[in-house]
Amino acid sequence: MIQIFGTDKCKGTRAAQRFFADRSIKVQMVDLREKGLSKGELESVARAVGGVHLLYDKDGRRAKEKGLQYAAPTEARLVELLVEDPSLLRTPIVRDGKRATVGDDQATWKVFAQAAKSAD
Repeated sequence: MIQIFGTDKCKGTRAAQRFFADRSIKVQMVDLREKGLSKGELESVARAVGGVHLLYDKDGRRAKEKGLQYAAPTEARLVELLVEDPSLLRTPIVRDGKRATVGDDQATWKVFAQAAKSAD
């Protein structure tokens, strides 16, 4: 099952939902305002995308509100911050099992969509 982590206000998250809906692929939407990623999920996604620093939206509104835009937290501290406050994550995060991508990555979404269609 393909999961999309994001918020309804996020243009990228809505684009990901539309991408899969246009291809008649069911997804599980996880609203990060209601439920964040667990530490294990976050670490799994981080491994799939190439590191936890790629999940951190250091230029986002929330990072600026918290005064973090110029901070350089260690990887361990970054994991703590992202688990505590999921609004610091770049979105959308699209996950298909152990594979994942962050941001607008339609090329990878197509791969996920093909795999989902093959599984049906």
